[in-house]
Amino acid sequence: MRRGMSSLESLSPSRGVELYLQHREPDLSEKSLQNHKYRLDTFVAFCAEQGIDDLNDLSGRDIHRYRTWRREQDISTITLRSNLATLRVFFEFAAEIDAVREGLRERVTLPELDDGEEARDEKLDTDRAEAIIDYLDRFHYASRDHVIVAILWHTGIRLGSLRALDVGDFDREERCLDLRHRPEQGTRLKNGEPAERSIAVGEYYCQVLTDYLEHNREPTTDEFGRRPLISSDRGRLSSTAVRDAVYRRTRPCVIGDCPHDRDLDECDATLSKFASECPSSRSPHGIRRGAITRHLRESVPEQVVSGRMNVSGDVLEKHYDRRTEREKMQIRREHLPDR
Repeated sequence: MRRGMSSLESLSPSRGVELYLQHREPDLSEKSLQNHKYRLDTFVAFCAEQGIDDLNDLSGRDIHRYRTWRREQDISTITLRSNLATLRVFFEFAAEIDAVREGLRERVTLPELDDGEEARDEKLDTDRAEAIIDYLDRFHYASRDHVIVAILWHTGIRLGSLRALDVGDFDREERCLDLRHRPEQGTRLKNGEPAERSIAVGEYYCQVLTDYLEHNREPTTDEFGRRPLISSDRGRLSSTAVRDAVYRRTRPCVIGDCPHDRDLDECDATLSKFASECPSSRSPHGIRRGAITRHLRESVPEQVVSGRMNVSGDVLEKHYDRRTEREKMQIRREHLPDR
């Protein structure tokens, strides 16, 4: 049964932070714990200013107000990002103790950083994606994490589309995945029925899927009796679990050195459950953006990318196309006569 407001237990922001810090104390160094306390103290101050005395009452609109309130204090984007990353982890803890609405963690979006700042353009670069998939192929072949990262990268589909797939939506003979809009059964596609389509899947990825289904998939059904492709021992894997898998697998230190010169013994993000705090980890949307950029840079026609990823041309150009003007020129040149 899905938890609703009626099952939440009243808890003040200040007391919630106290409980969170007690919970984290065994995992964190003294310095890291102090940093978490400082970041969350600003949130407690915001709640006091806004008259929010119960975490139960928090909504997505409050998160938006906090983000705006914090930005108006003339802090850097890096500071804002670290504040919000810690707030996300705090909300995850608060949800576990029935203090906030389910899904509040997902309402906290992290700002992108400009070139030259410590962390990330929310995009997984091709070289890193290939290195991650090579690592998973070698050490975690056909695992659930391997399938999640590989299929998101290869197809560029949204997290919700990945979760919507059932075992029967994979056609090994035709080498494709069939995306279907099933809102009455809990798996809607973002753009509804127009987003239904069949997506071609390369031979390598088909083999990974085949081996995953034969050896590693949890043989469960969801509450509607469907067999989810990405499953857990409880049924269809949650959005949060998919995000956590992506953050965990995209940390640079998993397959190489830390690019931020951090002491790994002191870094919170080395703990899997706090992987999203790594400045260089990526979200599922970051993989999608990187996959779209890769297709465009490899001269795949925009209408093909638009159809495969289910994104309009205008949105493609505004939000996903990270090619430079020179790169676009070179691609156009390939399709133009020399004389």
